[in-house]
Amino acid sequence: MPDLTANINDLVDRMFKAAKNTQRNVDEVALVAASKTQSVDTIQAAYDCGLRRFGENYLSEAIEKIPRLPADIEWHYIGPIQSNKTRQIATNFDWVHTVDRAKVIQRLNEQRPDQLAPLKCLIQVNLAGEKQKAGVTENALNALAEQISASPRLRFEGLMIIPKANQGESALRQDFAKMQQLLDELQTRFPSAKTLSMGMSQDFELAIEYGATFVRIGTQIFGERR
Repeated sequence: MPDLTANINDLVDRMFKAAKNTQRNVDEVALVAASKTQSVDTIQAAYDCGLRRFGENYLSEAIEKIPRLPADIEWHYIGPIQSNKTRQIATNFDWVHTVDRAKVIQRLNEQRPDQLAPLKCLIQVNLAGEKQKAGVTENALNALAEQISASPRLRFEGLMIIPKANQGESALRQDFAKMQQLLDELQTRFPSAKTLSMGMSQDFELAIEYGATFVRIGTQIFGERR
């Protein structure tokens, strides 16, 4: 097992410095530990180091792990959503970062249990229009935001992006700046939309510079996946 304490301390220090460098309060930026493929024991060890937010990409894997871990963990679904899997997402997660179509919104709202707080939803944006990647164009944002906001068992919280792979810093800056602009525009109509989920192990410091409020980090915490 990697030295999680050292990895997490180093990561938090880098997050603090990135926020400070752009005159942001470090409390504005939250860490979501991307724990796909990690064992229950490894996630428990990260929890014991103080982490409370974990993001899962693979639903079947997550459903096996969630009941075996502490009840106060805040679970984030950060993988692509299949329509026939929405019930398990609606039942087991606190946040979903990857909403991208009307059918999914309808099903999540219908299937969210009444006794649970509204499911916090982010719309995934696909700025590059990559066909192999989930997410919507900016032109579709308002309609989906309206639908989420009108759904009593859901809460619209903001936007998420997975940038195009292997981009240089200049292109990444453009993407992150665009996401910041889109969120600012949405907030005029949807005041609850204050969350910007962007930044992973290789680019989280840059994402923080452009207003990220969630950074989704796996490798910097857990090491390279086998």
